[in-house]
Amino acid sequence: MGLTLIFGVMRVVNFAHGEFLMLGMYVAFWAFALLHFDPYVTLIVSLPLFFALGWVSYRLIMRPVVHASHNVQVFTTVGLSIALQNIALVLWTADARFVRTSYYAVVVRVADAAFNVAQFVAFGVAVACTAALFAFMRWSYTGKVMRATAQDRQASALMGIDTDRVYALTWTIGIACVGVAGVLLAPVYPVYPTAGLQFVLIAYVAVVLGGLGDMAGALLASLIVAAVEVAGSYVIGTAWKEVLYLLLFIAILMVRPAGLFGQRGAEALGT
Repeated sequence: MGLTLIFGVMRVVNFAHGEFLMLGMYVAFWAFALLHFDPYVTLIVSLPLFFALGWVSYRLIMRPVVHASHNVQVFTTVGLSIALQNIALVLWTADARFVRTSYYAVVVRVADAAFNVAQFVAFGVAVACTAALFAFMRWSYTGKVMRATAQDRQASALMGIDTDRVYALTWTIGIACVGVAGVLLAPVYPVYPTAGLQFVLIAYVAVVLGGLGDMAGALLASLIVAAVEVAGSYVIGTAWKEVLYLLLFIAILMVRPAGLFGQRGAEALGT
């Protein structure tokens, strides 16, 4: 959601998205290791923390290039990605770390499927955050301003909208979303400096498959990718799961190059 929101409003593809997710995972790990905070209690702290991080990173890094060419934006976000990875590597080494809560091994069974509690909680919080973001974009005044800016930046500026503030808020919300995702993933997956790469690939597939800038499309595409990944792992084997959803990705783009819902920008953000 954060990735497609940033593109939908700002028309910037954030190649550092996975690294912000990695930082969210480290926030959860260190809060658990040093302060003995449950990872989901850490959400209360991580949300304002990543809002602040998003605001600062926009002001210092993204604001000067937000109106530059796409090449400049790509190199800037790729450079930010490399910088964050190496900072994490220097500070915390390349060792994989784990968040092992008391309920880590607790299994919940639904029909013939087995899940651990961390997966259930992560799913529930993700659904709640996604619904809140949709409601915010649909019914709040700020959401309407963001949709207007996505539709036509120049017309919005002529109507008195501070587009720079809108871009800052958009980037901040997008970073907060992926920060929350990192905290939710920490109890399920190992934490290490390049952890974001395995997740951001799936995120790019879902966002492009659904149609860049289309939040509803990204949500539907993510569910399709998840279903293909799980079914493929069960039927063929886990080694093939990435191959299967990438083949699906290529096949759909051959038929619909703009993705399932195309690139609708502001109209899609109001879904």
